[in-house]
Amino acid sequence: MKDGFDPLDGLTTRQRLGLQDLLVSVEKTGAWSWDMPVLIRQRCWLKLESIRLDQLHRWLPPDARGEAPELVHYRRLRANGMTKIEAEQRCWEEFGMANCRQALQRFWESQGASGTTWTTRHYLELVNRYRRSFETDRPSIPMLVLPRSGSETGHQLHWLSINTPSMRHTCR
Repeated sequence: MKDGFDPLDGLTTRQRLGLQDLLVSVEKTGAWSWDMPVLIRQRCWLKLESIRLDQLHRWLPPDARGEAPELVHYRRLRANGMTKIEAEQRCWEEFGMANCRQALQRFWESQGASGTTWTTRHYLELVNRYRRSFETDRPSIPMLVLPRSGSETGHQLHWLSINTPSMRHTCR
């Protein structure tokens, strides 16, 4: 847990009981699928929602500005030994100067935006870790805690299971 924040702190009794039922259900499922739940916690509204994993990318679209094809290609060229200028010129030839500049500008704007921490890489890591939790017979449910308005911190990802310390007493 980041910064000592307990993701279950502040949940109502009704939310805790619903979470308990969901954890037991996931534990019994035993097999991973795209229909598995993802919890979304909105602390400022005291809301805890459950959506299906296959809906997550629509419900909370990842910021993919860092994965623009122009930038990915540039990084690949640099990794293959091209100089910065050579790689930039090659990208301009292949994508056009205006498109390359726009991709770079969007990327830098996203770096300056506070709370923009939910990226494609984070989304894919969540999916992979979720799948692995079932492969190792230790299923857990991801809970994304959304940042409060104006907060400097971004999204927080927590993993809950029957063995989550705050849930042990209610789930066994």
